[in-house]
Amino acid sequence: MYQLTVSDELKRACPEFKGVAVYAAVRNTAHDTGLWNEINEFTKKLIETSTLEEIKYQPAISATREAYKRCGKDPGRYRPSAEALRRRLLRGIELYQIDTLVDLINLVSLRTGFSIGGFDADKIQGTSLTLGIGKANEPFEGIGRGTLNIEGLPVYRDKIGGIGTPTSDNERTKMDIDTQHILAIVNGYGGSEGLEEAAELIFELLKRYAGSTEAEFHYFE
Repeated sequence: MYQLTVSDELKRACPEFKGVAVYAAVRNTAHDTGLWNEINEFTKKLIETSTLEEIKYQPAISATREAYKRCGKDPGRYRPSAEALRRRLLRGIELYQIDTLVDLINLVSLRTGFSIGGFDADKIQGTSLTLGIGKANEPFEGIGRGTLNIEGLPVYRDKIGGIGTPTSDNERTKMDIDTQHILAIVNGYGGSEGLEEAAELIFELLKRYAGSTEAEFHYFE
């Protein structure tokens, strides 16, 4: 398991922050019908019971939006991934299908409201990650987004640079069909409520759809 720390600047901006990381051996696949049955069942209920106007008030999403403001980013322009996923569905746009690991993390994010970093652990450089705040002109290639302006965004950095923000993770450490070890980080910008349940849900889905038999959990703040 990687050592995870929170920088002083992030602690000052978001003193309520709590996080949990899940590390596990996995077997990825291009598509899993059982997982997509779960995704479709949940998204159908979400669409039936939610409105666009309500999304930003979901507790975990609201806390992440507030963290953006405190760190210096406009959450209306750079949306947390959990909010963006819900907005996509409620605007009538189907959820994109990537691969089993990515789809699984998206389901947990949709269900819980947490923006979750999902990384190929073997691509992370070094043995530690630090959560800080993005700087002006800091290089970051968002997955499928090209160069992302991460100034004012919470960002995890390995020894080379940024690998994940609540808006997008980095191409350098993204999961793909060959991923053998996952590091998933659940970010509680409003505190610890719901973190344990989200981490356990990730592991349950990894057991069910990605061949995992055990996982390491690490809580940090």
